[in-house]
Amino acid sequence: MDEHPEPVQAAGGGLDRRAELSEFLRTRRARLKPQDVGLPDYGRYRRVPGLRREELAQLAGVSVAYYTRLEQGDGGNVSAEVLDAVARALQLSDAEHAHLMHMAKPKQHKRKPAAPAQHVRPALQHLLDSIDSVPAYVVGRRTDILAWNRMAAAVFGDWARLPAQERNWSRLVFLHPECRDLYVDWEQKASDVVGFLRMDAGCHPDDPRLSALVGELSVKSAKFRRLWAAHDVKAKGSGTRDMRHPLVGELTLSFETFSLADGSEQALITHHAEPGSPSAEALRLLASWGTDATRAGSGTSARSA
Repeated sequence: MDEHPEPVQAAGGGLDRRAELSEFLRTRRARLKPQDVGLPDYGRYRRVPGLRREELAQLAGVSVAYYTRLEQGDGGNVSAEVLDAVARALQLSDAEHAHLMHMAKPKQHKRKPAAPAQHVRPALQHLLDSIDSVPAYVVGRRTDILAWNRMAAAVFGDWARLPAQERNWSRLVFLHPECRDLYVDWEQKASDVVGFLRMDAGCHPDDPRLSALVGELSVKSAKFRRLWAAHDVKAKGSGTRDMRHPLVGELTLSFETFSLADGSEQALITHHAEPGSPSAEALRLLASWGTDATRAGSGTSARSA
């Protein structure tokens, strides 16, 4: 029996913001040890993992009752200064700090009848098509893959053959076995994808499509359920991935993330190999093979996602 519960949904179909805030703070507090913050460790006499609420409140400079209300999901009257102090006490990363602010101090806006479809600007698609030697794609809300070029299809698979709703990194990583085979460190890829989805959920907890995606993956993948319950959040950035490509073998590619400044909440992700390396030669081969490498597929924008 899996010990991690499915995500709690609010009445409107989104995620329960109070429950999400409560669980996030509780899991962040549980991961800190007394010695991490300069407090004495009484070993086996401690009844809770990590810090006690009293200790965290003292570190943040607030009353225990005040912090307890916050950890119970009541962030309505909490100032930004207090949230900053709590973030410092919990030793949150920049991404976790931003997530806490989103959850505790949500922006007030009118509820929309439905989440708008995501579109990629034609000029951006033209840019992707012109990059003929670098795998590149655009990712949007909910880890949806919105557009890509021919080299991305050659490296990651022919996404054009998938239904639009399946062009999603979370679904690919947890529900498609070929994606597990592609990544040498699949565990890290899976953790990163869930962290990105958590970040999106903090910004848009009322999104019913995001809630439905989380619910589906929680039912179909025990691994996703465990990672989601950990409440780890991550921002897209840069790094390196080791892959096992079915045609050219081992690949080591560095990736860079460029967040678009048009308010679309989309990002351009590019991958490149070290010049002169075996991976660079493998990319050159994939580029020269053209449509054979993409198994008759080509980079095509997902017009509605």
